[in-house]
Amino acid sequence: MRVLLVEDDEPVAQSLRRGLIRYGFEVEWVSTGAAALGHAGPYDVVLLDLGLPDTDGLDVCKALRLRGDVPIIVISARSDETDRVVGLELGADDYVSKPFGVREVIARIRAVMRRVRPRTSDADSGPDRYGSRLTVDRKAARVRLDGEEVPLAPKEYDLLAFLTEEPGALMSREQIMEAVWDANWFGPTKTLDVHVAALRRKLAGAISIEAVRGVGFRLEIVEDDGAS
Repeated sequence: MRVLLVEDDEPVAQSLRRGLIRYGFEVEWVSTGAAALGHAGPYDVVLLDLGLPDTDGLDVCKALRLRGDVPIIVISARSDETDRVVGLELGADDYVSKPFGVREVIARIRAVMRRVRPRTSDADSGPDRYGSRLTVDRKAARVRLDGEEVPLAPKEYDLLAFLTEEPGALMSREQIMEAVWDANWFGPTKTLDVHVAALRRKLAGAISIEAVRGVGFRLEIVEDDGAS
């Protein structure tokens, strides 16, 4: 995934850039509003600081939104509710206050991309297939195992859809909770274990969800070896 990072604070930018690259993102970094507006792209998401040296980041946000529907996540030291509301009203898809962690930003990116994907994937040919047994129809929010629809609770489906975006990737509890439940989730994560157990039970033999102690979960696709 390609990220345009607009941030004038070099230490912050370099730290965030290194973190994103470690997670497989491609990052282009610019430090001014003019450079952001002059960047030819392409990019899949914009991380936009509001405190830019040449212009107000809110003006950059408005200009970028007028150009198209690329997701914009504002990152700013401004914690005032007015700035947050104005940013969202001008077209930002999310707002992260400094200081923040790289994993929080990644969770926000993934959550935003999941929300906007329906409007950017109209050309998709059909359900995604995972192995020989499991299909996930993201347009219809339906899951089938061996051709039969599996009844999933809404959050069970959301969790499966998130984990199958990157099979084999280790996702922290924080990433999953922020992406599947809410970016501002502050409750216990026990509900995550309950939903993981439900998916293991309902999709047994098609997927495995490994618990990595102290970190999170990793979903793997079970390859059919011909055995029943």
